[in-house]
Amino acid sequence: MFSPESLKALVASQGYEYFAVVDKPEIIDDFIYRSPVVAIASRYPIVEVAAVKPNLELAQTLGLTDNFSFSRQVVRATIAAPHIGNCDCYVVHFKSKRSMIEIDEQGNNFSPEKTIIESLKANVAGSWGSTIQRGSEATLLMIDMIERREETNNPMVLMGDFNNTLTDGVLNHLLTNNLRFVSAIDRDAYLAKYCLNDAWDLFEAAALNDFNKDNEGNNENNEQSEVSKTEQLTPELTPGIIPLRSPTHYFGATSSVLDYILLSCEFDASYHDSLYQVSAYETYDRHLINPIFDRDGESTDHGIVLITLTLRS
Repeated sequence: MFSPESLKALVASQGYEYFAVVDKPEIIDDFIYRSPVVAIASRYPIVEVAAVKPNLELAQTLGLTDNFSFSRQVVRATIAAPHIGNCDCYVVHFKSKRSMIEIDEQGNNFSPEKTIIESLKANVAGSWGSTIQRGSEATLLMIDMIERREETNNPMVLMGDFNNTLTDGVLNHLLTNNLRFVSAIDRDAYLAKYCLNDAWDLFEAAALNDFNKDNEGNNENNEQSEVSKTEQLTPELTPGIIPLRSPTHYFGATSSVLDYILLSCEFDASYHDSLYQVSAYETYDRHLINPIFDRDGESTDHGIVLITLTLRS
């Protein structure tokens, strides 16, 4: 986002009275900006705002520089949410996959072949550099979130453009829910409190649970068939109950999910002390699938993840 004040006015007109940002975009010339920043808007009071600072001592232990910083500052906004109280909401835009290294094709005397070779080398090294930055950002943020959780016990929400899927190894530690060499009793008693869950997984589990409960009620006076028993166990055999997860980004002929909302155990219906469950999950992508220039000419190039949290009865 390049224009915080304009966005603040826009979202306020939609009922989001509270707005926070912790950085400023860079102005190149008059109204031309670069280095966009992240922000958060809320219908509920924001009681504290901070920019997350990486643990530089840990960064050095990981082999990073002693002045490591997030490519875009991370917003942590503590929101006074209904029923659940203060909730720490983190907004991120992790480093993109774009190469960190570029060659000056105009300012050199390379032959065409040499230009290709140098571009290839820059792409290989620069793309890996971006991957290291992105994974390190996620790691250092997660460490800060765990320490904050230990200090405040506030529920946690992490959302934004991750510029990566959560399953390819670069960011999957954001969903770590097991520890080696720790007894299952100790692990299950304490680990859930500090772990994050993909909102899609929580939605899928809650929807299947509701479906199975309805099936049990429908079949309690009838002998249940083998197919019905199987349907309770496998979502693939319950068409229409859970839709396919929509991509949030398209590049050429490929698509992927790069945008996520991750939630702490207070929003996990399977957790014994949870207050909310994810009752709906949608990806708003009309501006990508069926764009109309007058309406969508200045829209984001990503799909927008939307979830509904319902208070558990």
